[in-house]
Amino acid sequence: MPRTAKTVDVPAIGELDRHAGQLSLQLARALRAAINKGELKAGDLLPSTRVLASALQLARGTVLAAFEQLTAEGFLEAQPGSGTRVALSLTRQPPVPAPHPEACDMPLSSQAQALASFAAQLRPLPPVPFTVSVPINDTAPDDVWRRLGNRIRARGPGAPAGYGEPLGALALRKAVCEYVRKSRSVLCTPEQVIITAGTQQGLYLATQILLDAGDTAWVENPAYHGITAIFNSVFRDRIMARVPVDEEGIDIAAGKKIAPRARAAFVTPSHQYPLCMPMSMTRRLELLAWAKESRAWIVEDDYDSEMRYSSHPFPSLQGVDPSRVIYLGTFSKILFPSLRLGYAIVPTPLVDAFCGARVLMDRHPPSADQHVLASFMAQGHLDRHIRRMRGVYAEKRRVLTGAINAHISPELAALHPSDQGMHMLLWLKAGLDDLQVVRQAAEAGVAVSALSPMYASGSGKSGLILGLGGYDEAQIHRAAQTLNQVLVSLAHPG
Repeated sequence: MPRTAKTVDVPAIGELDRHAGQLSLQLARALRAAINKGELKAGDLLPSTRVLASALQLARGTVLAAFEQLTAEGFLEAQPGSGTRVALSLTRQPPVPAPHPEACDMPLSSQAQALASFAAQLRPLPPVPFTVSVPINDTAPDDVWRRLGNRIRARGPGAPAGYGEPLGALALRKAVCEYVRKSRSVLCTPEQVIITAGTQQGLYLATQILLDAGDTAWVENPAYHGITAIFNSVFRDRIMARVPVDEEGIDIAAGKKIAPRARAAFVTPSHQYPLCMPMSMTRRLELLAWAKESRAWIVEDDYDSEMRYSSHPFPSLQGVDPSRVIYLGTFSKILFPSLRLGYAIVPTPLVDAFCGARVLMDRHPPSADQHVLASFMAQGHLDRHIRRMRGVYAEKRRVLTGAINAHISPELAALHPSDQGMHMLLWLKAGLDDLQVVRQAAEAGVAVSALSPMYASGSGKSGLILGLGGYDEAQIHRAAQTLNQVLVSLAHPG
């Protein structure tokens, strides 16, 4: 009796996207999903590669490649003379449900929860008044930066190449060394400069390198979210001692009482963030004396020291005692936030440690932008750019001060006096909750940041941080009027 060939149904695998390419991977993914969902069961015979290719209008080699991939993964097994079947071993495995993008029954670690909370705190605000760090068009590096970038990326040191120096491009480290020497009285050699992806990476590296598990560091109270979150999320085995700040800066006497054996202090001496005042010379000398006596490190975050309007910027702490101070700076503030280039200047014994930690994070900074920036600095463009920025931001500060004085009731809020920086602080009168103000202002189209979360728990004061961003005079006045309406509605409900 003649043998009758067994007819094998072509499995339903849905449409393949022929414009996306990689058809063999698409077919393998579809067959794998059909097996996981139980639509193809263990032992089921598949059509021959020729038949399946004809049914799906694919090249036979495409189908063959998909079969080979699934065979290697253990989903299929080829039996000489019997064709290709779904692997019998899969009978022991329960079908895997199709994933849903929103469904996850996996518990999040406490680390994941802490990092998610930090992400929510630093989620960018919309580019409306008074969001911080919105660039002003009048200060953009414009055509000079573009011309340099086009030339350097096309050829020379900025063209695509192999791995770069972990410390950063030597040309940029030399330019940084000369820049901080002239502008900030920093004492260093290019070998002590590590190019970072901005101040945040510098703070992360310093915390990782300077402190062991169980060590304590002083952190200002209030302080930038970026440093407190490092201790609260990533390095929770290090201890953060919040030291109060007064009109002269960090209170050294209080720090000694709170954490007498601290191994480091994280400070913003030129322009305290977020309270805006500089650290007095008396406090600077006290802090340096404490560091020497305690054999502790000082991390000097000099995030926007260039923006002082009434006189020259304050000199750095690093220039007084280079052996104990890690100096952090950034170009994101003075050029544009998306640049993501900054620098850490560290004592020589720490260079190799910073280099090793940097390699583990991201090998080295992107090469092309480093060489563009080095050329921009070497040709004098950065100095001219900063002089222009000071004039533009001084005018924005004047306009914002006038708008607040004109439209915000002094019974509800008052500006903190300051002559530097790229933000201003508006203190709220007793009874006004800055978090509530932030929520209602956002609903009205005004973006402000709350001060109270930057304090240690239980010590917060109510205030708003106002950015001197890229908004025109009319926008600033309208936003100030809207903000006043929010304050009045909350101060006098009903």
